[in-house]
Amino acid sequence: MGEGVTIEARSPAGHGDAAQSVDAVVVLPTFRRPEHLSRTLASIAAQSVARRLAVVVVENHAEGREGLAVAAQALEQGQIRGLGIVAHARGNCHAYNAGWAVALAEFPSARFILSIDDDECASPTWAERLMETAEITAADFVGGPQVPVFEGTGKGEACSRHPVFTPHYDRTGPVPILYSSGNVLIRREVLQAMERPFLDPVFNFTGGGDSDFYSRARRKGYRFAWCQEAEAFETVPERRTEFSWLQARSLRNGALSSIIEHRARPDFKGRVGTLAKSMALLTAAPLRSALLGWRTRSAVIGLYPLNVALGRLMAEFGMVNEQYRRPEEN
Repeated sequence: MGEGVTIEARSPAGHGDAAQSVDAVVVLPTFRRPEHLSRTLASIAAQSVARRLAVVVVENHAEGREGLAVAAQALEQGQIRGLGIVAHARGNCHAYNAGWAVALAEFPSARFILSIDDDECASPTWAERLMETAEITAADFVGGPQVPVFEGTGKGEACSRHPVFTPHYDRTGPVPILYSSGNVLIRREVLQAMERPFLDPVFNFTGGGDSDFYSRARRKGYRFAWCQEAEAFETVPERRTEFSWLQARSLRNGALSSIIEHRARPDFKGRVGTLAKSMALLTAAPLRSALLGWRTRSAVIGLYPLNVALGRLMAEFGMVNEQYRRPEEN
């Protein structure tokens, strides 16, 4: 494997002739969520799918390796087929890059690479629906909804309407672009053609590496689709319903949108255009926030357009919140 990536566990059916017959590989990064990882793996093992799946679990906590232990047990017991690997460099982008690279190298017959996060559980037909949509639409990327499942009581129902928890699309079919790597299918040939690293490590602790990757892929002419039926149920800790977390995530979303636009058009004209857009959004934000707050009957939700606009402006001065730097607070 590449530098900083080691294969630590392998199922009896995870290599040789069995690897040659795998149709799709599910890449599953994990970081200090061993209990939920067990649930995620169980949901993959329970897939109602006519094709052969393999799983690459990417442990990104090289010191603790709690997730690797869970994956190794599932592989040894035959719950899943595939591999458990360690991505020694910490960060979301490093983990996905390692998983995608290993999936390509170890499963040469796999036509699709699917991704899911370790705080999600796949619906029973998740994998089949993603692959069917890719074949029907001829899309290179297919995304699906990450449906929030709120822990605790109290604020979950109200927060479910907040834009940070709302999918960008609600109908199956072609879409302009995707935004998340947490529930996505990518055709093998796309990853083979894209430059490496797939996700830029500069986004390791801010998020946004997936959006930047999709932006680069769209400029190369790759196509995107959405599958509303391919649901992944995301467990949302109660702390993510607090105002401080919602505020930080909203500001971060705005900052990342500005950064990715700058990267797409780095010349002077592009930077001026992005700054002009940020100023226009900031000017319109108070009215948009007031209308959204009135429509949802929530001042917290109403603040979202204003926070996004402020986040875009903050990014112009290099201020971006690294929410993933302190996972215990995320």
